[in-house]
Amino acid sequence: MGTQDTQESNEQARAGGTGRRALLGAAVLGAGGVLGLSGTASAAEARHRGGGLKSLPAPTVIGHRGASGYRPEHTFGSYQLALDLGADIVEAGDLVPTRDGHLVCRHEPEIGGTTDVAAHSEFADRRTTKVLDGVPTTGWFTEDFTLAELKRLRAIERIPANRPHNTLYDGRWAIPTFEEVLKWQDEQTRKRGKQVWIYPETKHPTYFRKLGLGLEERVAKLLHKYGKDRKNSPVVLQSFEPTSIQRLNKLVDNPLVVLLSTAASRPWDFVETGDPRTVADLVTRAGLREIAGYAQGIGPTLDLVIPKDAAGRLTTPTTLVKDAHAVGLILHPYTMRNENPFLPADFRKGSDPDAYGDPFAAFRTYFATGIDGVFTDNPDTGVLARADFVNG
Repeated sequence: MGTQDTQESNEQARAGGTGRRALLGAAVLGAGGVLGLSGTASAAEARHRGGGLKSLPAPTVIGHRGASGYRPEHTFGSYQLALDLGADIVEAGDLVPTRDGHLVCRHEPEIGGTTDVAAHSEFADRRTTKVLDGVPTTGWFTEDFTLAELKRLRAIERIPANRPHNTLYDGRWAIPTFEEVLKWQDEQTRKRGKQVWIYPETKHPTYFRKLGLGLEERVAKLLHKYGKDRKNSPVVLQSFEPTSIQRLNKLVDNPLVVLLSTAASRPWDFVETGDPRTVADLVTRAGLREIAGYAQGIGPTLDLVIPKDAAGRLTTPTTLVKDAHAVGLILHPYTMRNENPFLPADFRKGSDPDAYGDPFAAFRTYFATGIDGVFTDNPDTGVLARADFVNG
């Protein structure tokens, strides 16, 4: 996830900077610790008892592509660390297909920025330009590789200008398949004695369906194979294309979430079918009622919850949380990050564009709107912020 995230990260990477500031130390091992929240975690859990999504602590902390603030995203290193840092759900992963029909976890089908493919001379001729959801994009694409070929590549940090520390782990992990993730989920559930949840996303489903590589059927087949296609299964499915969620709704019984980008944007499936509606139309009461007919939640940008002014400062919250809850939808907005460039201007510190700001205050502000959870690159920060909020 998501288009807006990509734009933000790319803009900051172009601007350059000195990189992130480590926060793990005291956050993980200090008094109470992330791994030993004891009463804090149970206090949060007490708010949402029951099966399925209601069994998760609230607000729910979702590890965005794992713990991508500390490890290259969509790797088992990132997913594992997200669990270690206390994430309730791990976004594992953004699903894109290979040429031979396997689903793999990459932020985008273009993998030049997230793998070492450019260093593989044998794949130099695979570099090409394609139109991806209306945008000319140059690089290497998963659909041009077999799974065996992709397994020869290794993951690298996507935004090294922001997170140079993460480049320490470049080359350490391979690209995971969705099937490997499902097995890993079961293994971690056994080892930890607690159900591990995942939150995969179908990426560019209209684009891939046109290539004969439909995502939804492949997702459903694997979920059925592993017995994870039921109402209370610990797998939440999400997509920026409402028709992808509608298709999944007919194939599986999993919790489903419609992702929502900027208010003026249009989902690509709407563009392809001539549907004139924008995200602004989808977040009206009528639009939310329609979504509630086939999904259990929405994943809006944080700006749809609390808009920013021209200076990047937060303004007055919208009625989105109240309106969504009124029709029975949960809200899991995206994405909280610790670095200054990704925080509202209210919570930035100092002049270093890549230093950490005050994410705890930002979390508190967003939690106060009544959201049910949030995606974050820094699950440890999110867990501590939730403890402050719940116990405050």
